[in-house]
Amino acid sequence: MADPTGATPVQARCVGDTAIIYASDYLNKLSGERIERECKRQLESGRQAIVINFRDTELVNSIGVSILMGVIDAAEQGNARLIFCHVNSHTASLFEMLGLTRHVRLAKDEDEALALLMPQARAVSEARR
Repeated sequence: MADPTGATPVQARCVGDTAIIYASDYLNKLSGERIERECKRQLESGRQAIVINFRDTELVNSIGVSILMGVIDAAEQGNARLIFCHVNSHTASLFEMLGLTRHVRLAKDEDEALALLMPQARAVSEARR
């Protein structure tokens, strides 16, 4: 997705009905807004789940947290599942302290995140039959 500011676009890939979005090294207003736009774009295109991968993220500031709350809200409104993975211990503690973990699950890595989503994917698939 091209970013109108000319900044580096958010990296994303899809695995079935799940979008995996890669956060940058510092989640602030600019990078957070890019992630939020990509999440909303993926939800509008019919994705049933989003995994945000924080493998490169060293720091999340207060505006970044606020934007993530907007992503959580968008996922809830779209009845989509949201999982954060590769979250470092400092950021995981911050998310827990601020209550984000009441709304989003944390997974060790992408494989675990996708495995957590598999029961839902099977249930949706079986319901469509």
